[in-house]
This record gives sequence, structure tokens and C-alpha cells, in this order.
Amino acid sequence: MPAFTPALTKEQENELRDIANAIVAPGKGILAADESTGTMGKRLSGINVENTEDNRRKYRELLFTAPAAVSENISGVILFHETLYQKASDGTPFVKVLQDKGIIPGIKVDKGVVPLAGTFNECTTQGLDDLGARCAQYKKDGAQFAKWRCVLKIGPHTPSYQSMLENANVLARYASICQQNGLVPIVEPEVLPDGEHDIQTAQRVTEQVLAFTYKALADHNVFLEGTLLKPNMVTAGMSSAQKNSNEENARATVQA
Repeated sequence: MPAFTPALTKEQENELRDIANAIVAPGKGILAADESTGTMGKRLSGINVENTEDNRRKYRELLFTAPAAVSENISGVILFHETLYQKASDGTPFVKVLQDKGIIPGIKVDKGVVPLAGTFNECTTQGLDDLGARCAQYKKDGAQFAKWRCVLKIGPHTPSYQSMLENANVLARYASICQQNGLVPIVEPEVLPDGEHDIQTAQRVTEQVLAFTYKALADHNVFLEGTLLKPNMVTAGMSSAQKNSNEENARATVQA
């Protein structure tokens, strides 16, 4: 039987661990500023502002040039591809603006969901084909972590075994590719809150999805200490007659 070869060197593992620990520093969180061009259009239309590249840049500049004290509570910012290469009005790249505040730049790398054939309207996430090259370039351009989202639905026949297995393997392949290129992967297997299910069902499904995900991460030799999990909140479905307190939702989420 061939000898096992570690996927990463000790130096790579140490770098990934240090980045992950810095992101989850006590009292700090991550700012998600990775809205797509379409989502930004909806936000800007609400204030009667045209959805242009410069207006999107100005919106992000408001966030990133906030007083330096913001770094006391924000450890990292997830950027959209466009935003990673934009600059403040004085010509300073947004990446440097964040770095000067001690904030770690990250990047959204998935390319959205697509239908998963042979399922009850379930989906998987695309973007793996050129991910290695993109991650290598993003690392050179200042990103230190990445985010990838998979979506699972609760219904009479969902999530299916096929969907849980497919999305877990997609997340694991993404995580492995990120780590090979020096990026800490944020793994997000999101169980959607849509539906009429109760909180017990949501917790059970979330536990199943996480089990599939971490089995796949192990199978792909992903260095877990150099990853971050972005879990969904465990709640009853949005159309459910069951109403739970914040404490009950929090307890179910932590238990899952």
C-alpha cells in the first residue's frame, strides 16, 4: 500500500492556521461585502441610484473607509471579484485600505447554484473548473481567505442523499484547492429556512448535512484547523406554524 503523502507542508498548515485564528479573534466578526452586481442593483435602486461600476465602488468605499476603530470589531471582509480590484477615491486599492486597518481581505469564489439533475429541484454550486488558477491569482492580489456557498432544501423528499453527497464533495474539493493556494476556505453548507418544517427537522437535517460535509473534508485530506465553517441558523421553516424563542433557536444551532 503506498505511503500517505500529506496534502500540505507544515509551513502551509501554519500559515492557514494563523489566518483562520486571526479571523475568529475574540470579539470580532466578518463583514460580508460580496454582493453580486445584480444584488447591488437592488440595493442601489432602493435609493434611486444607478447600478454603475463607480456607484458600486462608492458604496464599498463608504464601508471600507470607516474610522480605523472598526477594526476592533471586524477581522475580515469578504469581497466580490470586482471589488478586489477597485480603489478608493484617492487611488488606494481597497485591499490596502483594509490591510492598513488590520482587516484581512477575502474573496467569494463560487459562481452560483445550478440544477442538480435527477433530484427534486435541488442544486449544486459551480465554479470548480478554473478555481485553482483563480485562487492562485487572488492570493497574489492580497486575498487570504475565500468563501463558497452550497444550498440545500428541506422538503418531503429533500435534501436527498445525492444532494448531500454532491454538495459535500463540491465543498471539499473547493476547500482543498483553496488550501493548496494559501487561502483559508470558509465552508458554507446552507440549509435554507424555506418551508413548513419544525425546528426538530431543521436540526436533524443540519446535522446530516454537516456529517456529510466533514466526511468529505476528511476524504479530501483538508486541513481542518485551516478552515472555517459558516453554518446556518437552525430554525423552524419560514412557513411553519411552530414559533420558537431566540434561545431555542440558538440552542438547536449549537447542538447541531
